[in-house]
Amino acid sequence: MKYFPRLILLFLFGCSEPSDETPYSFPDGTIVDLSYAFGSDTIYWPTADGFERTTEFEGRTESGYYYSAYTFRTAEHGGTHLDAPIHFSEGGQTTDTIPLDHLMGDAVVIDVTEAAAADRDYLVSTADIEAWESEHGAIPDGAIVLIRTGYGQYWPDAEAYLGTAERGADAIPLLHFPGLDPKAAKWLVENRSIHALGIDTASIDYGQSTLYETHQILLGENIPGFENLANLDQLPESGSVVIALPMKIEGGSGGPLRIVAIVGR
Repeated sequence: MKYFPRLILLFLFGCSEPSDETPYSFPDGTIVDLSYAFGSDTIYWPTADGFERTTEFEGRTESGYYYSAYTFRTAEHGGTHLDAPIHFSEGGQTTDTIPLDHLMGDAVVIDVTEAAAADRDYLVSTADIEAWESEHGAIPDGAIVLIRTGYGQYWPDAEAYLGTAERGADAIPLLHFPGLDPKAAKWLVENRSIHALGIDTASIDYGQSTLYETHQILLGENIPGFENLANLDQLPESGSVVIALPMKIEGGSGGPLRIVAIVGR
């Protein structure tokens, strides 16, 4: 039997505090990987350098055993990654100071694939959120809201995913992909108590944004963002939990993110 840390189980499943002798088994359910692997085809913002890996050693040593070691280089904001609050909020939490319980919680999956397929610049609205709540009830406190646009199907084709495969500052105006309407972001911070928000596109703001207001609103309330999420099509709209653990970069504005969901608990 695999044992699951007590505090995480208490957080995820609302268990009452048991005696020290009570064992915990890992929760039942299907584990879904919501992260893309980092490699040569990983999608980055047009102005950011891509992922690089160099070989320090690979092969048989003089002593006869196999050994490999590599050095990697990456921008904080590329591939499946975290946006820490300080990314758009002066004095906000950094990657290493976000409370762990804000990186775990019930998953709320808001599906806008049909609308996003019809409009690359679709803005996820308050009405979309309210439609979810009309079926599932109010978003619970501490939830992690995940927006499913369907754009994960295009990964790692940058032109289809971002709207352009061009690089550099001149490519920014050519970006076309869905994001969360700032009005909906404001509604969330004023009416609900979520811990994080993620999306299966390159940004929680839509591609044509110039002010990144959704970032400013959510990160300004110390609500981190998760971007370039994978496999959201494998999650139900409710009934799963998320664990999202970024590389713990001291003072970071973000970083590579390993995020998983447990479905069917």
